Amino acid sequence: MNIKQAKTQIKNAMSVYFTRDEYGNFAIPSERQRPVFLMGPPGIGKTAIMEQIAGELGIGLLPYSMTHHTRQSALGLPFISRKNYGGKEYDVSEYTMSEIIASVYDLMEESGVRSGILFLDEINCVSETLAPLMLQFLQYKTFGRHRVPDGWLVVTAGNPPEYNKSVREFDIVTWDRIKRVDIEPDFDAWKEYAWQCGIHPAVITYLEIKKGDFYSVETAVTGKEFVTARGWVDLSDIIKLYEKSGIAVDEALISQYLQKPSIAKSFAVYYDLFQKYRSDYHVDEILAGKATAEIKDRARKARFDERIVLLGLLLDAITENMRGVHEAEAACKILLERLVSLKAEIIYSSGTSVEELLLSAADELDEALRELGQTDTGKQAFDICKQRYDNSI
Repeated sequence: MNIKQAKTQIKNAMSVYFTRDEYGNFAIPSERQRPVFLMGPPGIGKTAIMEQIAGELGIGLLPYSMTHHTRQSALGLPFISRKNYGGKEYDVSEYTMSEIIASVYDLMEESGVRSGILFLDEINCVSETLAPLMLQFLQYKTFGRHRVPDGWLVVTAGNPPEYNKSVREFDIVTWDRIKRVDIEPDFDAWKEYAWQCGIHPAVITYLEIKKGDFYSVETAVTGKEFVTARGWVDLSDIIKLYEKSGIAVDEALISQYLQKPSIAKSFAVYYDLFQKYRSDYHVDEILAGKATAEIKDRARKARFDERIVLLGLLLDAITENMRGVHEAEAACKILLERLVSLKAEIIYSSGTSVEELLLSAADELDEALRELGQTDTGKQAFDICKQRYDNSI
């Protein structure tokens, strides 16, 4: 399945696992809530969909890479405690809390969330000494004597052996305790995410023409040559920053992210053409209905690849405008709700000056609106409210 279908599978599993019966108990006991195992090539977006799910559901997310963990960090460190059995005292070996389990409780304390996803990546690359503990964890959600809190779904991920020499094959006993989800690269599924996240239009339009370049892993004489979804996303981010800073984007830069020379060269050539078309076509004028006859005639006679680029430029501009409208509407909603509550505070407050209330509200608004990319809006609202208040007295 593709990454979008995998995301649906995980969200459905969370919905079912968190269902409680009439007595408040989980309909499926925690120890029988099978962890999800995402099996797929590297850089396909496994971590990204975990972040999306957590954000959409308003739950916590704790990602952990298992490659650096040892038996001690996962299980905890041993210590000697004194216990009394049948009137006699004995020295007993116990273990401190696992670093992983402790991190879940830390996140709960810091954020206040009571449920979430514990995401363990590279789980099939654990050391030989850690492998038996992972089997126990996958079955009972415990490391040593310490258990993952109720309300937390365990999601694991790993790469097939052909992509990672450190992969350890799971046996049937282990596979029988997890929900395995195999993921394949799928450009059409990724494209939806790309438009939502504002991936550079040159990347999207190039891949529309050459979908086979979206994901590629090959063994060449010089070693592995590869291009992944992660590589395209990171390349998009750096291109945007280079363009904003006025720094030229060339093949040397592109090849640092697309580590297959033929694809890096092909995209570098396409990017130069894309920049030329971006300069030739005045997209703002087209969207404003002021395109010249010359531009219309050129678009009408353009070759297929040029039309694809133009379409990408238009869609990117429209998407950016729509994103701005959405953010502005969200900001207005937050602003309205806070001003309504502020009115009541001013009317019924005792001992607090109006100016103090306005300043406090402005700080709260700034913090909330900054997350939407709206800067100084709270301060502007404060200035307007203060001016109107001063005029009224």
